[in-house]
Amino acid sequence: MTQKRKLKPRTPQANGTPMRAILIAAALLTGAPAAQAMPAALAAQTQTQAPASAFERDRQAILAQVGDYRVRFDMRETVSLQADYQPLEPKRSGGTEIVRVVYDQGDRISLQHILVMRHEGQTVLVKHWRQDWVYQPETVLTYAGPNQWTLTPVSAEARRGAWSQTVWQTDDSPRYGGVGRWTYDNGMTVWTSGPTWRPLARRDAVRNPVYDRYLGTNRHVIRPGGWVHIQDNVKMTGRNGGEPLVVVQEDVVNTYDASTAFDPKLGDDYWAATQDYWGEVRTAWDAVIARDNGVHVQEVADTGAATSASLMEMADKIHAGELTTPAAIEQARALINRATRR
Repeated sequence: MTQKRKLKPRTPQANGTPMRAILIAAALLTGAPAAQAMPAALAAQTQTQAPASAFERDRQAILAQVGDYRVRFDMRETVSLQADYQPLEPKRSGGTEIVRVVYDQGDRISLQHILVMRHEGQTVLVKHWRQDWVYQPETVLTYAGPNQWTLTPVSAEARRGAWSQTVWQTDDSPRYGGVGRWTYDNGMTVWTSGPTWRPLARRDAVRNPVYDRYLGTNRHVIRPGGWVHIQDNVKMTGRNGGEPLVVVQEDVVNTYDASTAFDPKLGDDYWAATQDYWGEVRTAWDAVIARDNGVHVQEVADTGAATSASLMEMADKIHAGELTTPAAIEQARALINRATRR
């Protein structure tokens, strides 16, 4: 087996759970230590002159999330709102991750996260989540409840000076979207969304809990040497019909500290090999969203969407030289069309 193939855990499923998910979870719990030094590129960002406009200031805040990071995830169910529900114990994990610019079109910016970690001598290399930013958006793709996302209009007043953030899963299928504004009060650079509906994260979905959706508010805070993603989530259930019922409050703090303690090259090599494929995958999802004014795709507890395992495996095969990019693109388009037809 070549060294390249060793980088990507594409082993068969174990007990019905994709081995990729097992390796990711294990690696997140044993991530590499953070470096003390700030990367030179990020240090230079902190020394730049003030931007010429509020729009450019916002752009610089979004782009400040690009870099190489030691990430710490801290998730806590804090307050039960139901007498028969006991909040879970806090869950903490971490890892190393790179964030790269997919495109920067001025008023549209896309950032891709890629996990680059070591676990028991094996490199775990996985395309992670993606965040797309649009200035003064006319619509935003929002979660509409099991297996369904819809394009929601944004009023002229709500979009004035605002940015939407749409978050996509590992296979570029949708997760959630919201609209908010960047503010710079009291020395803080922070984007705060309005309340956004979203499906269960894998950490919850695999347990089949009593709740089946979140209503969350996001904050992205730029800080010296990195940034932090703060989520204020209300976990709710709508399974009995009628108005969703609040079950428990959750606080999530994901901290991104700039790090030189790992080599980002493997992640950059993966992205160089697969970015054309993923560009066409994004185009295929966009075509469905435009066709249906949203998208319907089956949610899967382990992977997030029914398309995830196959789309991710095709990218792994491109990276390993086992599948050509054109052949993978053709298969991906067909898969997305099948998965989104009712």
